Amino acid sequence: MHKVVAWGRGATVCVVVLMLAACGGNTHLTFLNPLGPVADAQRWHFYEVLGIMAVLVAGPIFLLLPFFAWRYRYGNKTSKYTPKWEFSRVLEITAWGGPIVIVAVLAFFVWRDTHKLDPYKPLVSDQAQLHVQVIGYDWKWLFIYPDQGIASIGILAMPAGRPVSMQITSATVMQSLFIPALGSQIYAMGGMVTQLNLQASKPGRCMGENTMYNGKGFYQQQFTAVAMTPVDFTAWVQKVRTHGMPLDARTLQLISQRTTRTTLIDALPRTGVEDGNLYFTGATSALFPAVVKATMDGAALPAQAFGHATATPHAGGNPDASVTEQPQ
Repeated sequence: MHKVVAWGRGATVCVVVLMLAACGGNTHLTFLNPLGPVADAQRWHFYEVLGIMAVLVAGPIFLLLPFFAWRYRYGNKTSKYTPKWEFSRVLEITAWGGPIVIVAVLAFFVWRDTHKLDPYKPLVSDQAQLHVQVIGYDWKWLFIYPDQGIASIGILAMPAGRPVSMQITSATVMQSLFIPALGSQIYAMGGMVTQLNLQASKPGRCMGENTMYNGKGFYQQQFTAVAMTPVDFTAWVQKVRTHGMPLDARTLQLISQRTTRTTLIDALPRTGVEDGNLYFTGATSALFPAVVKATMDGAALPAQAFGHATATPHAGGNPDASVTEQPQ
């Protein structure tokens, strides 16, 4: 009896906490307050599983509890006493059949939604995808927009209603990129590339973070995903192109050090820094694959990864990595 009551209280507390966590002012914090179709589908999946557990697990407990309390109450003279009872076919079928039904039903929903919400699957849309390349450093995320030739740290901007196709890697240890209000979590591994497809349904702000511990600056490796109108996104891109700092080898060397975003801002020129975020120009499509290969090989980045840049820093987050000048 006490275990059932404790379970019910625990479930209630969990639901209340999750609902409160969804309330974050103007910032969407969880999939319970989704900003995109993937997170919205995940929310409904959560409700479906919660409903199944309530009906198939908690339901029978609360329905049978009054029956057992009445039948085996103190002083009941009608109950049959069977001290040598050994086997009951009905109880065996119930004991095995109940869990089998629960697992089968849950397996169906999990299998269906696992394929439906595959993070590698492109989202269906009549608009072209926005390509973003993501590199995880200690303790910051570098977002590269190869088609726009820009990059950012601290902010992931996207036009609302347009799918975002992300390629993700790590220049250091394994990390985990997660934007709860947009949906899906995916790992970033050194020398490897993972994919993530997301979309924001309307303008808004979301919290993004690294959910895998990677050192003392782990708790500060956060960013803001900002969904804008297409017009505002175009203006944002132009603003970054105008006021961003060059993403050259010297700058990437500072980025690759084991520092937080705040420390990085102090080490870089104030140009290209706004609202605690960093903005860069000259981001080429060759940089991301060069970082992947250099991390896998434990080698320095080639000069070609920076376009006109001439320095070649180490790809990983080694604060002592040297910067050497190479002839054009």
